[in-house]
Order: sequence, then C-alpha cells, then structure tokens
Amino acid sequence: MLELRPNCECCDKDLPPDSVEAMICTYECTFCRQCVDEVLDNVCPNCAGGFSTRPVRPKTARRPGVSLEYQPPSENRVNTRYSQEEIKRFSAATKHIAPEHR
Repeated sequence: MLELRPNCECCDKDLPPDSVEAMICTYECTFCRQCVDEVLDNVCPNCAGGFSTRPVRPKTARRPGVSLEYQPPSENRVNTRYSQEEIKRFSAATKHIAPEHR
C-alpha cells in the first residue's frame, strides 16, 4: 500500500492525499508535478526512473475498511539528499533515455 508521503522531496510543497499534483516513481519517491517537469525532467534523482501521477486514496469507505480513515497517509516528510546542482547534472545525463529503457 502506498505511503502517500505528505510533501515534494525537492521543494517541500505540501501534497495532501487528494493532491492531483503528486507524482511518484516506482519506489514511491514523491515530487510535485512542477518539480518533475521543470527541475527533474521526469528523472527521479534517487533511482533514475520516470514518474506517474500518484493515485488518490478514497476519503469515504465505500467498501468496509478501505479509505483514508482506515489507511491514513504518512506524516513523515522526506527530502532529497541531492543538491539542485547534482539533480540538474543527473537529469541532463539521463533525460534523453526513455524511462522504460533506463
């Protein structure tokens, strides 16, 4: 089950569980759409994978025990350990390779 991390690892923007701006890689590294497009060039600085829109967890349990009430989002904020300069270099060297071929 996804953690639904609460923030962008790059700019620290809040990304609540219903955010359509949240993007994740296969390891659930979480970034806002603006950082993915303008800073990361669709290259995860942690794994070099691409990004997809993070699914939104239902607010209402339309099936018993399945909703934000029963599976709350993470409160643990995560920030990338890489500097903006490191991210730009990594992205520039990787972005020309399609995510499915990285």
